[in-house]
Amino acid sequence: MVMQAGKTMDHPCGARAVARCTELGRAPYSDMEGGLFRPYLSPSYRATCGRLAEWMRDAGMTTRMDAAGNLVGRYEGLAPDAPVVLLGSHIDSVRDGGFFDGMLGVILGIETVAHFAQQGKRFPFALEVIGFGDEEGSRFPSGMLTSHAVAGVLDNPDPAMSDWAETATLSSALEAFGLDVGQMQSASRKGDPVVAYIEAHIEQGPALEAEGRALGVVSAIAAQYRYRVTLRGMAGHAGTVAMKLRRDALAGAADIILAAERIGRAGKDGLVATVGSLDVMPGAANVVPGEVVLTIDVRAGTDATRDRAAAAILEEARQVAERRGLEMDVALQQDLDATPCDPALTALMEQAVHDVTHAPAPLLVSGAGHDAMIMAHLAPVSMLFIRCAGGISHNPAESVTDDDTDAALRAMITFIGLFERRFG
Repeated sequence: MVMQAGKTMDHPCGARAVARCTELGRAPYSDMEGGLFRPYLSPSYRATCGRLAEWMRDAGMTTRMDAAGNLVGRYEGLAPDAPVVLLGSHIDSVRDGGFFDGMLGVILGIETVAHFAQQGKRFPFALEVIGFGDEEGSRFPSGMLTSHAVAGVLDNPDPAMSDWAETATLSSALEAFGLDVGQMQSASRKGDPVVAYIEAHIEQGPALEAEGRALGVVSAIAAQYRYRVTLRGMAGHAGTVAMKLRRDALAGAADIILAAERIGRAGKDGLVATVGSLDVMPGAANVVPGEVVLTIDVRAGTDATRDRAAAAILEEARQVAERRGLEMDVALQQDLDATPCDPALTALMEQAVHDVTHAPAPLLVSGAGHDAMIMAHLAPVSMLFIRCAGGISHNPAESVTDDDTDAALRAMITFIGLFERRFG
């Protein structure tokens, strides 16, 4: 039960979904004072899973945690061995993130099930709500680790993989959570009759707001490469090393950043290129930087456009390193192909949005990565986008309205009804 503005919300609705996301944006559901940071397998992650499990049980579900640390709630179908429709998104958040990225999709899944449970409605399929633990790469340098496990496409994870804070390994973090890194792959649902995966998510962009629309339907998810680039030069005294003799790693990184921006601006198919992280060593005002580690994120609506842009950026980076006398190491950290959503499910979601909003559903390509692109290896997928204010995401200013969220809930409910008729 949720209290808001002096009234009780004891039924599924958009306002309750927003209130629940907001509740989970603060301690003990965040590891960060004055903001939201919920990394995988952290104390705040444990607390959040506990609260979500309470709401799942209130909605008529049984709950469990799988071998990868994902939270799963199950609402049985008409038969115990019924096929499964999965609803969900991710639980983890970036540092100083917003309350709705990922979490709104989990909460809307719970609210959808709660609606049918209140009606006593069962389907020829079970409804399961899944909260993925590690979509963001919030703790370890491997995003979507846990959806890879569920989809049955997780390579042998490195037990010694260190978290970003270098305080734990993947093995020790799982062990502290009562899990075993050697069993992560047993979270796979490959042998289960999963017939669809549905993910509701804030748009994380301004298109819906610009069109004055509450909801949109995702047609495809953009291809993505993410690299970790290390440049090594020579540290030296800022006052005594002549400019022409310097091997300044940070100056080289600046050239690469500008090259990435230039190539990204010149591209098509929604191409974007971003350097989002920069670590400078030794990081002193009076020392020429001797080493820099930067990330390069390249995305586009097609694999071919992404591949050409990434190759061009890395070639320019190689030339920069050679020209400046720097050593360069490049590690590919994420490789995600463009993922089209299932056409039949997309059509059903379009109809659901039309039925709720009384207008044709905008079709959008998602520039952000989502667990849905991994789950497409397991089952047909569909995504529903919800308008967010200013298109702002990964930011404390992230915001949705009660009305838009209520429209999203009604679209999810309508979609399940349409799917039932198609399934039968």
